[in-house]
This record gives sequence, C-alpha cells and structure tokens, in this order.
Amino acid sequence: MKTNIESLFKDKVLGHPAGLFVLFFTEMWERFSYYGMRALLVMFFTASLLDGGWGWPREHAFAIFGTYTSLVYLSTLLGGYFADKVIGFRYAVLLGALLMTLGHASMAMESSFFIYLGLTLLVFGSGFFKPNMTSIISEMYVTKPEKKDGAYTIFYMGVNAGAFLGILLCGYLGETVGWSWGFGLAGVFMLFGLLQFWLAQDIFGSIGLKPIQAEKDKAIAEGEPKLNPFTNLHLSIIAVSAALGLAWIFNDPISKISGGEHNIFNFSLFGLDGSTAAILAALGLFVLLLLLRIPLYDKVTRDRMLAVIFFAFVTIFFWAIFEQAPSSLTIFARDYTQRILEGNAANIFKIVNSLMTIIPLGIISWVLTLLFRKTFNQYGVSNLILATSFVIIWGIAIWMLNTEFQKEVAEVPASWFGVLNSLFIIAMAPLFSKWWESKYNPNANMKYAIGMTLLGIGMACVAIGSADIPVGAKTASVSMIWLILVYFFHTMGELCISPVALSYVSKLVPGRMIAMMFGIWYLAVAIGMKLAGVFGESSEAIAKTEGLSYFFWLLTAVAVGLGVLSLLLFPVVKKLMHGVR
Repeated sequence: MKTNIESLFKDKVLGHPAGLFVLFFTEMWERFSYYGMRALLVMFFTASLLDGGWGWPREHAFAIFGTYTSLVYLSTLLGGYFADKVIGFRYAVLLGALLMTLGHASMAMESSFFIYLGLTLLVFGSGFFKPNMTSIISEMYVTKPEKKDGAYTIFYMGVNAGAFLGILLCGYLGETVGWSWGFGLAGVFMLFGLLQFWLAQDIFGSIGLKPIQAEKDKAIAEGEPKLNPFTNLHLSIIAVSAALGLAWIFNDPISKISGGEHNIFNFSLFGLDGSTAAILAALGLFVLLLLLRIPLYDKVTRDRMLAVIFFAFVTIFFWAIFEQAPSSLTIFARDYTQRILEGNAANIFKIVNSLMTIIPLGIISWVLTLLFRKTFNQYGVSNLILATSFVIIWGIAIWMLNTEFQKEVAEVPASWFGVLNSLFIIAMAPLFSKWWESKYNPNANMKYAIGMTLLGIGMACVAIGSADIPVGAKTASVSMIWLILVYFFHTMGELCISPVALSYVSKLVPGRMIAMMFGIWYLAVAIGMKLAGVFGESSEAIAKTEGLSYFFWLLTAVAVGLGVLSLLLFPVVKKLMHGVR
C-alpha cells in the first residue's frame, strides 16, 4: 500500500511535515555521535599512556584514521545496495543506528579488541545509516519538489547542530574527564536517536519500508541513452581493482602499526614497493574501466560523464585537505597552539563559549517543543525519549560551563576548534543559499574554483601562523587566531563545493545511471579521506626536515592550483555539461 504524500503534510512544523523533524533529530544524534567520536580518535591514539591514551606515533594514528574515514564512505555503497534491493531505507537506518550504538559502546571499553571492534561496527553502521536518511526525505517530497530545497536546508541544519554539540561535549568530556566518557557519551545519544526513530517510524506511512522492484524498473524515459550492461570483462576489472584497493586500505595501517610484521605487500615490483604497486594497479584498472565504458554512450551523456569525473577528481583533493581538521589540525591545536587564556581573554572566551553553547541549544529546544505539539498524542514515548536526551544535554552543557567559570584561567580544549566549522556553516549557509538563487549564481566550475581557492587561503593562514615553529619542534605556542581563520575559510570553501556536488551529479547523468555515478562519487570521497590520512602522515616527516609551515604551504599550493585549473578549464567543462548549470 502506497502512502498518500498529502497525508504526510497534514501535521506541519515550520511549514514541513512533522516526519521531517523526526529525521532531523535522528540525524542530529547520529552526527553528534560520529563527530564526537571523530574529534577524539587521533588524540586518544597519540595521547601518552599516563594520559590514558595509547602513546602511538602520530603517523600510526593518521594511517588508521584515514582508513576508518575512507571505509565509512565506501560502506555507503553496501548500505545503499541492501536498502535499495533487500530491506528498504527505513530498516537500513535502524540497522545502521543499532550497529553504531554498539560501536560506540565498544569503544568506551578502550581495550585494543573493543576499539577495533567499535571502529568496524561504526563503519558498517554509517554505511547503512548515511545514504538512506536522505532517501527517505526524497520519497517524502516526491510530489513537492518546490519544498525539497527547504527540507534539505532544515535537515542540513540538523547535521551541523549534531556535529557542533558532539564535538563540543564529547570533546570536552574526553579531554578533561576521560576518553571512555567521550566515547560513551557518543553511544548514549546514538541509542536515543535509534529509539526515538524506531518508536515514531509510523509517521512516514509506508515510505522506506521495502523496495518495490516494479517501481524501480520503470520504462526508460524518452531521450535516455541505450542500455550498456557491464560485460564479464568490466565486472572482472571492477572486482580486481576493488580487491587491490581494499587490501591496500587495510594493509596501510596494519603494516605500520605492526612495524612491518604483518604486511601482505612485502615485496617489490618494477622498482616499486608492493604497497605502491598495488594502489597504482588499482587506480590504473579503474581508469581502464572508464576508458572502456565511457565511449559506449552517446556524445551528450559521454561529455557529461567526463564533467562529473573532473569534478570527482577535484573533490578527492578537496576532502584530502579539508579533512586535515580532525587529524593534523587537531594535533596542531593540541601541541602547537596557545590554548591557555588568562585575565580578560579568559573571561571573553568563557562568555563566547557559553553563548555558542546555549543559543543553539535554545533554538533546537524550541523546535523540539513545536514537534511535540504536533506528535505527542500519537508518539508520546518517542517524544519522552527525545525530551530525556535534551534534559541530559542541557545538564552536561550547564555543568561544563559552570566548571569552566570556576577556573581562574581558561584552557581551550584542542577539540573545541572543530565546532567552528559547524558554527560557521549555520551562520553562513543562508547567505550562500541566497547567492546561489541570485542572478550572480556561478557555474559549477566557478564554484569549484572559488571553493578550492578558499581552502588554500585557509591553509595559507596556518602556514603563516606556524612560520616561526622551529624544524622538528614537538610543541609551540601559536596564536589561536590562525586556527579560527582556517576554519572560517575552509567552511566557506565547503559551502561552495560539498552541498552542490551531488546536485550536479543528479543533473548531469540520466536517471538510470545515477546510482552508478553516485558510487563513483562516493569512491572519490573515500579516496580523498584516505589521502587525508596519507597527507597527515607526511606532515610528520616534512616537519622533521623542512618544518611544519612548509607542509601547510604545500597543501595551499595544491588547493589553489586546482582552483586555478578549474577556472582555466571553465570553457571546456561548460561545453561538456551541454547546458546544465
């Protein structure tokens, strides 16, 4: 039985179905848990044994972090497939939330076995959760396309509210009370998100329950290109490339952490070490697949696919540099930044931090009361669980702020800087949205050029700030202003690239091919995430020989260089897009 979409719009909150806000709070708690844990991971691995950490070299922590974040994005292909073909969006979300709850609970145990088990559960949990929340929204608004942009804007605010609160509170507890408290808190709120979604899921009618193949196998729309099925050769290339790539992703941290004792690529080939040869072979096979596949399509489709591939290539380096935030930039905040504030500076920080915490919490709590008015009679237990979670959040926030006000000095947690990204997004997203809707809305290439240049400017700020750090230094006291500027410029770069990227993919390829091209896109993001870990690892070697500033200048050059390339290729890519803006 198909849900009447109009019935979903009967009970509205801020002009949208109440169900959107059930998704809003579910996603908020998932992002709370993910970003809260992510803010602590590298610091936990590299903290000394006396501080409760594992005392790892930074290179090992960056390697495992890059592998973890890349697998999170690769797993979305698996989660999306199972949701699409087997269990439906809704049960995929529930399964993902359950796996992530168990993952956070495992990490709170802090032993080697449970940390690795927790990361594994979090990878698969994210894979099932991440792609299917947006799929439910898409189904809810299938007959209301004019309201979809507003719905995604509200949902995006939930994403950033969760990231903001997760980094702020999990980071604070992890750094000041104990790592297990930070990891554990992330798990508690993932459980709240799971329960409130489970108990309120009837609000979606039949949306997302089970895939209906008859609806998915619609007749080919007029004007779409002919089918080009994957041949056995194509499938074989995919299998070998995927196997080599996954083996490399897993082997990279394992071989380093074990000191080379466990290394499946412990050989050389054509003068290259086995690990390098494997990843180059995987990338080579993937390029070969594209060369075999793309000529099979008509000219317009072929050209537009080439445009998507160009954007995907730039996206790899965008995320590789942007994701220095939870890795090398967090280490920079912890070890090289002056975070002890005294006198007026301490008082100003305490006031600013209090306002940053209380105002967003107040706004979200207000939205919560609006949802309760519409849904409490039908979904009272779900509402009570959601209310309980906010009572706990308010309690932790007030305790944190009160504790800090009792101190004469203010010590800014290293994880605190991560909240600036979410704060700036919430503040600036409406401005960028207005820009995109105006007559000055730039073409896709220009957005990428602007985004990559802003990314480079951010890295230039920290490069300038770290210029006086001696080569090989393990600590320093650089002003906080440089990191604040990094997150300011990086957030503007993100707003130029991240929210619009998938929109361009959906516009540029025929409907039947969207799943395949989204797969290529998430593969690009996954490569970027792993490359972020590789860049982080190289920062250590470069800092010992050339200095930390030199490393940040290299990233600046890569970002600005790709921005200039996007600008220069504007006429070419515009032609390839065949009128799509």
